[in-house]
Amino acid sequence: MPIKKDETGKRWVEMEELVPGTPEQVWQAVATGPGNAAWFVEGQIEPRVGGAFSLDFGEGTTTKGEVTAWEPPHRFAYVERDWEPGAPPVATEITITARSGNRCVLRMVHSLFTSVDDWDDQVEGFESGWPGYFAVLRLYLARFAGTSAASFLAMQPARGDALSVWQKLGEATGLAGASVGERRASTSGGEVWSGVVEHVHQDARQRYVLLRLDSPADGALLIGTYAPGVTSHEAAGDSANVSVGRYFYGNSQRGAARERAATWRSWLSQTFG
Repeated sequence: MPIKKDETGKRWVEMEELVPGTPEQVWQAVATGPGNAAWFVEGQIEPRVGGAFSLDFGEGTTTKGEVTAWEPPHRFAYVERDWEPGAPPVATEITITARSGNRCVLRMVHSLFTSVDDWDDQVEGFESGWPGYFAVLRLYLARFAGTSAASFLAMQPARGDALSVWQKLGEATGLAGASVGERRASTSGGEVWSGVVEHVHQDARQRYVLLRLDSPADGALLIGTYAPGVTSHEAAGDSANVSVGRYFYGNSQRGAARERAATWRSWLSQTFG
C-alpha cells in the first residue's frame, strides 16, 4: 500500500493483521519488552505515558523512543525522534480490536509530519518490513502465547544479486524449494535444528522462510534476503542482505540465545561476507 498524505503535512502507512488470541494476549506480545522478544526483537517498554521505549537490533544497533499512549489492552503508541539523522519524528500507533473466534485485528500506523518527500521511501520501508515478523507473531500467539522468550536478529550484506543470494542461502541451510507443511532439518548457524515450514514469501524485494522449530527446543527461525532500496514491484539490484531472526521459547533460553547469536553471525560472515 503506497504512503498516504493529507493537507496538514501528515504522511503515513498503515497495516492490519488478523491474529489469534485474546486482546490481553496480543497486548502482552506487542506492548511489552518480553512480548516483543517472542516475535520481533528484544526490547524494553516502560508501561506508562512518557515511559521509555527501546528495541535492540543487535551489534550495537538500537532504537529509542517515548510512550505516548498506554490504554491496555487496546491502544499503545510511541514516538521515535532520532530514528534517522535529520528526519522528523516518526509516530507509531498500535490498536487491538477483538473479533469472534478468539482472534483480534491488530492495526499499526506509522506517521510523520513533513512538507517534503525526502523520507517517503523509508516510511514505505516500514510497511514492507513487517509482514515476516507478523508471521512470527501469528505463530507465537497460535502455539506459544504467554510463553517466555529470548531472541536475536543477525544481518549480513552479501555479494551478488538478490536471487542468487537467495539461492545460495537455500542451499546452505537446506531450505531450497521449501513448501509450507514440509519438515526440514539442517546444520547451519552453528546449530543442528529441525522443524516445520510455516510460511514462505517471495517478491522482488524480499524472500523469506519461517519455520516452527521443535529441535533443539521449541522456537522459530525467520530467515531470508532483502534487496535494499527496492519496492515489491521493482526489479532487484545487484546487492542483497541476509537476515536471520531466531526465537527461543520456554524458560532458561536467554543463554542459548546469546550463544546462538554469536554462532549465527559467524556463520553468516563466513558464508556471505
